[in-house]
Amino acid sequence: MIMDSKHIEYTVIDITEPGQEAEKDFMQTNAQHKGCTISDPNPRHALPPQLFNDTEYCGDYDDFDMANEVDNLEVFLKLAAPAPEPEHKNGDESAPATDAAAEDEDENKENKTEDNGAAGDGAETTEGANEV
Repeated sequence: MIMDSKHIEYTVIDITEPGQEAEKDFMQTNAQHKGCTISDPNPRHALPPQLFNDTEYCGDYDDFDMANEVDNLEVFLKLAAPAPEPEHKNGDESAPATDAAAEDEDENKENKTEDNGAAGDGAETTEGANEV
């Protein structure tokens, strides 16, 4: 459910199903955490669930849960790090300048409007003073 919500593709392998003996052996051989429990503090084999990225061991459920809690799941699963969101759109490096220019233009329009309004007021007062 967590990996679904993060749009991470995965395959569930149920090692209890008939025909999954090779996967069970692989898990027990390659898992580094043995998953001790209260009833079995020194297990001989790793207990499911164990997580792998292809054949590379990632960790057990406790490791998975901790990585999720600290928002480090992609690193834990040995996935490519998410690319930082670019500051510009569609790979166009001039986009930030365009956005900045558009913001400056909008700001200049506001300033010109304010300047024109102020100049208009001042001009009317001056003209009115000259007329008197």
